[in-house]
Amino acid sequence: MDAEDVKRAAFAMPMASPSFTRGPHRYTNREHLIVTYRTDRAKLEEATPEPLVSDDAIVRFEFMRMESGTGFGRYSGAAQHIPVKFAGQPGAYTHSMFLDAHGPISGGRELWGFPQKLAAPRLSVEHDTLAGTLDYGPARVATATMGYKHHALDETEAMRILQEPGFLLKIIPHVDGTPRICELVRYFRRDIVVRGAWSGPRALELHPHALAPVSDLPVLEIVAGVHLVADFTLDLGEVVFDYLAQ
Repeated sequence: MDAEDVKRAAFAMPMASPSFTRGPHRYTNREHLIVTYRTDRAKLEEATPEPLVSDDAIVRFEFMRMESGTGFGRYSGAAQHIPVKFAGQPGAYTHSMFLDAHGPISGGRELWGFPQKLAAPRLSVEHDTLAGTLDYGPARVATATMGYKHHALDETEAMRILQEPGFLLKIIPHVDGTPRICELVRYFRRDIVVRGAWSGPRALELHPHALAPVSDLPVLEIVAGVHLVADFTLDLGEVVFDYLAQ
């Protein structure tokens, strides 16, 4: 294999058999439990990288069940998002994320810069309750519950959440350990179809963990809870700020 062959084949690691497919990736019947809460303002500002700005001390904790993601298959996730603005544009910065499958972890990190780690998130219906849990090893890190489909939610609110851009801090080190890539990435969900949206009574509990420190943004007040089922395409990202070029 000569140098030109290497360049043509170089998409992802490992070159002979990449651990994920080329995007974009289409999801169908993807389910979300999102609990919005108020947290400590100083800790939130410390967690939010410039040039992103947070107007309020609000965090969204999300549990996801991906039943059918092209190239990624079936897996589950949990994430912590911070509502932010970039150049006046509202969006959500993903502060932490946990998945239970290798393919989407490596793809999410290498392509977009999702801050994903391997853990055991779960979203399920337990009789009259929608329940989300996150375990890191044997330790419980987060638990969320919501009354199952108590109140129908206006589809426009669901679309507002799904249509907002996401922001990620993509970091890839050089072989000497210094940063090779350090970029703020923006991405969008496209071709969204809302299958259902509900609200109801909700609760969220976060537990301290050295390697999954979601409780560093503590729950001070529960603000809202949303249950969404939707189809969408997770589009590829774009670099909106290069930290190494500054």
